[in-house]
Amino acid sequence: MSDISEFKPLLNQSVGYGVVVGVGFFFAALMLVLTFLQAKFSKFSPSSSEEFSSASRSVKPGLVCCGIVSAWTWSATLLQSSTAAYTFGISGPWWYGVGGTIQLAFFAMIAAKIKMNANGAHTFLEIVKVRFGTAAHLLFTFYAFLCILVVCGSLLLGGAATVTALTGMNIIAACFLLPIGIAVYVVFGGLRATFVCDWAHTIILFIVIYIFLARTYATSSETGGISSMYELLKQASVDTPVPGNQDGSYLTMKSNQGMVFGAATILSGFSGVFCDQGYWQRAIASAPRSTTKAYMLGGLSWFAVPWAFASCLGMAARALVHNPKFPTFPNPLSDAQTSAGLAAPAAAAVLMGKGGAVAILLVVFMAVTSAASAELIAVSSLFLYRTYFRPKATGAEIVRVSHYFICFWAVWMGAWATILHKASIDLGWLFYVQGVVLSPAVVPIGLTVTWSKLTRAGVFSGCITGAILGMLAWMIGCWKIYGVINIANLAKPYSAVCSGLTGLLFSGTLTVLVSLAKPANYDFKGTREILVYDSVTIDRKASTESVDDSNVGAEANFTSENEKKVGEKTSIKEVAVPDNASTTHDDQAVDLETLQRIFRKATLYSIALTLVVAIIVPIPMFFSHYVFSRAFYTFWTACTIIWVGMSGLFCIVLPLWESRREIGVIGRGLLMLLLRRNIMNGDVDKRPSIHSESSNA
Repeated sequence: MSDISEFKPLLNQSVGYGVVVGVGFFFAALMLVLTFLQAKFSKFSPSSSEEFSSASRSVKPGLVCCGIVSAWTWSATLLQSSTAAYTFGISGPWWYGVGGTIQLAFFAMIAAKIKMNANGAHTFLEIVKVRFGTAAHLLFTFYAFLCILVVCGSLLLGGAATVTALTGMNIIAACFLLPIGIAVYVVFGGLRATFVCDWAHTIILFIVIYIFLARTYATSSETGGISSMYELLKQASVDTPVPGNQDGSYLTMKSNQGMVFGAATILSGFSGVFCDQGYWQRAIASAPRSTTKAYMLGGLSWFAVPWAFASCLGMAARALVHNPKFPTFPNPLSDAQTSAGLAAPAAAAVLMGKGGAVAILLVVFMAVTSAASAELIAVSSLFLYRTYFRPKATGAEIVRVSHYFICFWAVWMGAWATILHKASIDLGWLFYVQGVVLSPAVVPIGLTVTWSKLTRAGVFSGCITGAILGMLAWMIGCWKIYGVINIANLAKPYSAVCSGLTGLLFSGTLTVLVSLAKPANYDFKGTREILVYDSVTIDRKASTESVDDSNVGAEANFTSENEKKVGEKTSIKEVAVPDNASTTHDDQAVDLETLQRIFRKATLYSIALTLVVAIIVPIPMFFSHYVFSRAFYTFWTACTIIWVGMSGLFCIVLPLWESRREIGVIGRGLLMLLLRRNIMNGDVDKRPSIHSESSNA
């Protein structure tokens, strides 16, 4: 009997094409409707470059929190975390959650500093160019595009592999078709509309998670509830013990491989957050007073997604390997199938049959589309058109060029994913290598907006030397640990940790030491004088549909005042907001003292959260070699359910509550428009009857 069985598709190819094309264009149509309503009934027009790229810097914390959860929920979040649970046991989902949450916590500090020191910026590259000049700007541009390439590859390879496994759809077709519908709604809607679609995606994500939780722990005869699930996992520990785990058990935090996976995930997570323009863009888009709050809520809410999802489906996949309904029965998943992220689809197929396959297909599609939309908006803002080609480009011209570049990148994403697939590179490979190639840039990028003593020499010595040493550690570590350097071994956890940790630590140390040797004393005046693109002379034509002349004049006056004074005053205005009456934030100046206080709170929150999730909870259980009892496993499972329930509340209900006034305004405007049209139609209907009566007379 062969040791490898084919993963049998549960759905027809037509279902795969229907979801990829049909659902994608459904959201594109939804985006068109939302864009029309926004332009018709609100002060914000997507034709404005500020609105398109930064949502006029007025997004409220609930929607930013939802956007962070949606953008950080990649296909890897669902698939790779489940793979970790299937491979290492209960520690895998926890360490995956840690690896993505503490970065968001620390980025809350960065977000506060962005509002304090560069509130007019559109990208972190803009801040770098103002502070350090063209050479540093080009260096970080390389890292920014490298990050987006890695992220886009991860998204499409993970999503396409799942679609192909469940439906038999051609994987190359999936790679090219997945970005197309996403590009359509990003082009028409801009950043604010992607936030709204993120909210819709997040609703579907949490509903599917709740369904799988209920099915796995309560209603499925295959798992038989929490107690029976515990017994199945105990038996799995006997049948297929985990090397390096206490007693070979899947029910312990004492997992050597799980600990190394956690280190690799943390390194990958820092790289994926700090080097990704998408996270900077969300910080820029949020209102100054609520930026840090949004990232705090986002980090806490996102943690529950991989922890609950993978603890449910990843562990269920391991427990149900010997179930006749398992897609590769009588064999477990092969190494290639596991690395492709098929543990969660396999469990879903056993638990819910075709319904489970559809649910996984839908939720992975939502993860790909929401994260890919964030990357498309981010890459459009990174395009160097205004920086090097047309410094005097108008806001309308910037929006038009952004549209072209989004369309180009959507096609290139498909081509890039196809190249990676043909090179036998999959989701697992990119997940581990992300920290390898990007970690040398993490500390210099973070310090650019936070540390006044940072120097250009420190930036270059840290990035370049860290990258060289990281590459050497990668090759040497792979050779010494695994005996041979090849594609598969380079993406194994120990190789990835050797390189990522070396790059991060040496880069950070050199950046700080070289800067301290001859420190700068930067006052951030230059970065605070970065201006918004739009003005009355730039976007008057684009704004006339939604903003009257008096409002345009007010915006122009505000922008010109900001140009003169933003570097001199000790307050930061929420720039590029054309109407001061729409929210409670828009007419308030946020002084530097308030932002400093927000930064201190973010620092304390970041340290506290890191201590709890990375040390206080897992480390004692690791060193005590504790194996979960049935009662403790039940408690652990209850915690995942409660946490993901609260996360859904934050992400679904809070945005609605915060935007209730705006929703009311749009609703009333739409109702009035419909009533007006009905009245006009009624008048038209009456006119023929008059003519008819006169003719009869």
